[in-house]
Amino acid sequence: MSTSHDHGADAPADDRLLATFAEQLDHPLDHFQITANTALVEGRSVLVAAPTGAGKTVVGEFALWLALQHGRKAFYTTPIKALSNQKYGDLKAVHGAQNVGLLTGDNVINGEAPIVVMTTEVLRNMLYESSSTLQGLSHVVLDEVHYLGDRSRGAVWEEVIVQLPPAVSVAALSATVSNAEEFGAWMAEVRGGCDVVISEVRPVPLEHHYAINEQLYPVFRKGSKGAGGKKADSDDQAAARQARGGKPNPEILMMERRAGQRNRVTRKGRRVSSGQRLRYPRRSDLIRMLADRRWLPAITFIFSRQGCDDAVDQVIRSGVELTTDKERSKIRQVIDRRTTDLAPEDLEVLGYGPWAYALEKGVAAHHAGMVPAFKETVEELFAAGLVKMVYATETLALGINMPARTVVIERLEKWNGQRHELLTPGQFTQLTGRAGRRGKDKLGHAVVCYQRDVEFPVVAGLVGRRTERLVSRFAPSYNMAVNLLRRPPPSAPGRTRVDDAVDLLEQSFAQFQADAQSGGQGAEIQKNLQALEGYAKHLHSDRGDFAEYWAIRKEISRIESSAAKNRRARRSTAIENAIDALTPGDVIVLDGGRRGSTRLAAVVALSNSKSGTPLATVVTDDRRSSRVGPREFDRPPVSVGRVRLPADGGHRQPAFRKRVQRLLFDVTPAGDGRGEDVPVEDATARQVAELRERMKAHPVHSDPELPEIAVWARRHDELEETTNRLERNLRRRTTTLVTRFNLIVELLQELDYLDDEPTPTGHGLRLAGLYSETDLVLAECLRWGVFDGLSAPELAALVSIFTFESRSPEPQPAHIPTRLLDERVDTVETHLQRIVDLETQFGLPATRDLDAGLAAVVYRWARGADLDTALGTADLTPGDFVRSVKMVADLVRQIREAADGDVARTAAEANRSLVRGVVAY
Repeated sequence: MSTSHDHGADAPADDRLLATFAEQLDHPLDHFQITANTALVEGRSVLVAAPTGAGKTVVGEFALWLALQHGRKAFYTTPIKALSNQKYGDLKAVHGAQNVGLLTGDNVINGEAPIVVMTTEVLRNMLYESSSTLQGLSHVVLDEVHYLGDRSRGAVWEEVIVQLPPAVSVAALSATVSNAEEFGAWMAEVRGGCDVVISEVRPVPLEHHYAINEQLYPVFRKGSKGAGGKKADSDDQAAARQARGGKPNPEILMMERRAGQRNRVTRKGRRVSSGQRLRYPRRSDLIRMLADRRWLPAITFIFSRQGCDDAVDQVIRSGVELTTDKERSKIRQVIDRRTTDLAPEDLEVLGYGPWAYALEKGVAAHHAGMVPAFKETVEELFAAGLVKMVYATETLALGINMPARTVVIERLEKWNGQRHELLTPGQFTQLTGRAGRRGKDKLGHAVVCYQRDVEFPVVAGLVGRRTERLVSRFAPSYNMAVNLLRRPPPSAPGRTRVDDAVDLLEQSFAQFQADAQSGGQGAEIQKNLQALEGYAKHLHSDRGDFAEYWAIRKEISRIESSAAKNRRARRSTAIENAIDALTPGDVIVLDGGRRGSTRLAAVVALSNSKSGTPLATVVTDDRRSSRVGPREFDRPPVSVGRVRLPADGGHRQPAFRKRVQRLLFDVTPAGDGRGEDVPVEDATARQVAELRERMKAHPVHSDPELPEIAVWARRHDELEETTNRLERNLRRRTTTLVTRFNLIVELLQELDYLDDEPTPTGHGLRLAGLYSETDLVLAECLRWGVFDGLSAPELAALVSIFTFESRSPEPQPAHIPTRLLDERVDTVETHLQRIVDLETQFGLPATRDLDAGLAAVVYRWARGADLDTALGTADLTPGDFVRSVKMVADLVRQIREAADGDVARTAAEANRSLVRGVVAY
């Protein structure tokens, strides 16, 4: 493996092929592009890690062009269908329709062309099936290869990289990651060599700004003055230095400091209002600021689909208008062309009127909740410079070609499904990478809006850190297992298909990372073992057997520690029971308070946490309300009196708390409010006493050197415990993948998907063609006739429960439209539970729950309903509807290929009924 870091220097291109390719481009090749392309010319694979917008795609396009020059085939893979569709259009314009094909599962166009664009999953499936389309393949481009770190889909990239024929050159294109060399080293190992080309240079330098109080400030301090008072940095140099980070702008730090003085409370309790008030700019004002600076077009990232739509409504209502009459005419033409095939009644459901009106004003939203026709219209208008401000979710940052002059990030925190989390440096870089259009802008601009709950130094720190580590998510699945085991038998004597499958697992990036980490841990273990030998030399007493004596002391410590743990558990149970026994009106004593070391509190309500822990809502004698639980007590609380709570109001109301406080002043506590502590168990006390007698009677106990020997013994025990833990971790890391694979094989043999050899049975070959998170449950349902006798709409609806996952955190009631379908859903759930029970028995992760929440919608759509009727009252955006139905259609196609007879015919009919209208666009 060779690694090249690009810092912007130019290098000549000597190779004739490279020079011929470069002549076709609008701008000269950058140094990193020349380096990467040279590796491809010389027949090697290459990993290119560079910032968004740096021009990585040129390397991929050269790989395709190179294959054509040699009369061979090339594949261009992308992580999502939208990117594949976009890339297909781009390449068709360059190489001609006859030379470019598209394979995305639901789209097959010219599949045997010399250049084929596809999703990575399609290529993975072709490799497993030994597709004839692979013949003549010389180059594969893996765009956005850092998707390998995606939790749900990352394994696909590793399967492709490991299984591609050795003669194929891979051009892997990645965003900047901190461990590109490690990833490249793995690729070099499994691909027989790989050059790593890393570029930190953006073709268009990026300036970072902070929007606060309707002003824009640079995030970092401006360049210092040079000799003679001249400015040391050019604008480009200053922007490049900003991109690397620097000292946070002291002017903003001072503003925050002054703002912190507002509403200050003095020692005497007086509130002082002084200092500067900080505000985030209104969206309409920010647009005008950007327009005045000629920083449009811009993308504003908002991590909420509804937030994007609301932002468009807000700026349109505020009177923002960014287009001329001539531009509005062009916009109307594009809208008409893009929506001409959609039915008028569907357009009404999609909110066509307000959407088109906002577009004519130069403003739009872009998110996954929109149908493809609307999204692609926005993309075309933005690329043409007709739409000037787009409010988008982060999905826009995943490869869609929509560069802007400016990127705005309204909030640096996003909801992860459970809580709000700060963006990672990688996510921030991905978003701001859209700023700066090559060939159009001298500078790109990234604007972060002021946020009250994120301090400016945090913002500056996030801007200054650029990358994060790529971590493998690879893990074997049921489908992967049968596909690996259906390959031709090994040619080497004595080897089995399982041996070959294990070899492939051990070539994964996951195993490579585990081995690398294990190598460091192995060295640490060896170092510790040598140290333990040294410690052991000091564990000797002239008075007797030190090991025997030390074992007694360790046993005493073990019993006392265990007893303390048990006592804490019993105390916790006693405290929970005591809280549970309280009733509203009881007065209890809490530790801490302004009137002394304790304070009185009246219980006003009782509840339980999500885990079932009893909690008491109380009002204290200093007029505060809080919820207290076991953590607030060191002993079980007992009632020291009672008060008659007010009949009206509640603890959230100041008047209610004031009345309770007055009642507490009249309470004279009966006792200190502390119940009896949990006693030490007699058996434990006797056992410890007996061991202590044995310890004192042991001859080593009287050794004058004992304190020093004990120091060495404690060091030995601590290091031994650490070493044992390292060894356990090492064993787990080095065996996890193979162990899981072997367990999967055993479970599949139990269910007759694999025979004793093991090779796939007929059932196993059917499972090999089902690519789904719930593949085994689906295969079982096909096997046991769950899809038999269903109509096409019923089959489509039943398939939806295998693909759909509700965005709602709480399970939603599902309407099942027919009695037969309802029975089959119950049958599927029975098969799922049987599989989960087996997975538990074999120690495997449980298959996820199935969701029937989309069944009624899919049933209506498959019966021919229009969009409005199909959606009904479902909490589903049109974009989610289209994407969800396409996923159902994709799995229905797989069932059509895997099944036979009536089920195959019904699946074919179901697929035709699904792929129509807005879904077929």
